[in-house]
Amino acid sequence: MDTFSHALYGKGFFGYRKYRWASFLFGVIPDLSSFGIYFTVRLFSGSLQFGRPAIQEIPIWVTELYNISHSIITAFILICITYLINKDLAWPMLAWPVHIIVDLLTHSVEFFPTPIFWPLSDYRFDGVPWSNIYVFITNIILIFLIFFYRRKINSKT
Repeated sequence: MDTFSHALYGKGFFGYRKYRWASFLFGVIPDLSSFGIYFTVRLFSGSLQFGRPAIQEIPIWVTELYNISHSIITAFILICITYLINKDLAWPMLAWPVHIIVDLLTHSVEFFPTPIFWPLSDYRFDGVPWSNIYVFITNIILIFLIFFYRRKINSKT
């Protein structure tokens, strides 16, 4: 899924309590901690090119960071630690596992399938890529419905 949609899912599901805007960050943390770093390195090295990079061009450290950040195990360990320290911050952090689940369903095995149970398992689900027009349109409709529902609920209180 695209990073902007992940931010919106995070805000829509978990951005209505304390630390409202943290849900945006935790919705995109898996992508920022892997491809965001890669983007920054390429930007400052002058080797930035737009579009999907060839899998052979992506350094192994990006793949390793992707594995760590896209593991539901990593996410829940860090959410549990945060819960012990700051219960209120743990709520918007739930946007992180939602990101992982959405990616699980919208990444094919051809390009960065989601390693949901890393490091315990190398299992990767063959999802339907988010570039598929039906997935893309469904994504837009779901985001709209989430925010419509949130607005309706908030207007009642």
